[in-house]
Amino acid sequence: MRKASALILTAGLLVASLTGCSAPGTEAANCEPTLQPGTASDLVSVTGDFGAVPVVDFPNPLKAATSQLAEVIPGTGAPVVSGQKVKIDLSVYNGTTGEVVTESAYNETSASGAVVNGPGIKGLTEALSCAQVGSRLAVVVPPADAFGAEGNADAGIAATDTIVLVIDVVKSYLTRADGADQPAENGLPAVVLAEDGTPGITIPSGTPPAELQVGVLKKGTGAEVQEGDPVTIAYSGLVWGEKTTFESTWESGIPTEVVAIDGSQTQGGLIPGFAKALIGQTVGSQLVAVIPPDLAYGEQGATTIPPGSTLVYVVDILGVN
Repeated sequence: MRKASALILTAGLLVASLTGCSAPGTEAANCEPTLQPGTASDLVSVTGDFGAVPVVDFPNPLKAATSQLAEVIPGTGAPVVSGQKVKIDLSVYNGTTGEVVTESAYNETSASGAVVNGPGIKGLTEALSCAQVGSRLAVVVPPADAFGAEGNADAGIAATDTIVLVIDVVKSYLTRADGADQPAENGLPAVVLAEDGTPGITIPSGTPPAELQVGVLKKGTGAEVQEGDPVTIAYSGLVWGEKTTFESTWESGIPTEVVAIDGSQTQGGLIPGFAKALIGQTVGSQLVAVIPPDLAYGEQGATTIPPGSTLVYVVDILGVN
């Protein structure tokens, strides 16, 4: 499967990862934020509406021994949990000079993706843990929780500089398909889910189908995937007749964003059968797709896929951008 580029935040400066609660539901309701207010975060003044460029003021140089967080605007959404993708608008300031390092455009398209348990800056990671959609956070991050002893020369941040973050938590995505269970279709691989949603896939014996087959295991009620949409998914892929996966976001714990378009026609798209399987489906759905070689990697194969392979994917559709 061809994939879109890795999800990064504004100006490529910060990529978020979270180590918050382990699963939605009770854990989310009981989520305890990692960071707390402190004397440094209390000195940061933030005014302006959620979703608009903030007006930020703090005495400088501003120093802190540990990362500290103040909730400027409370949210109303569910707390962010492990394995979940969120979108944020972000402003970053040099705590020593007070200068703006980078700033979102704060419009409908400016929010950037961040994924629970992805790589990233520790202070941002901890700030987003258990955050609610709709909240605005002010965070003071010391060098040890930011860029470390080397700083970030490209961003104008020295090794001794604290950074100040103002984060608007704009949107969250599903952690797993939540649609209504659908009757199993004869002839398709059987799927049994572990407690965390990881699919166990049993491929039928015999010759694989010669044409694309797509079964809906769970039918979601969210937005319909249109051709060309960026779509956030979790998935596992197998070769028909083999028992091990060749790739799986459930193994990494990090969902991925793809573009629902035929990559044989457009750079950055998917193998044709995968794109066909996604288009027209709804957010919250879980699919099982059997993709013949001519709609996959053909007779040339790929790095981990033998030539002429029929592929099996189980996919959770978690959101459309």
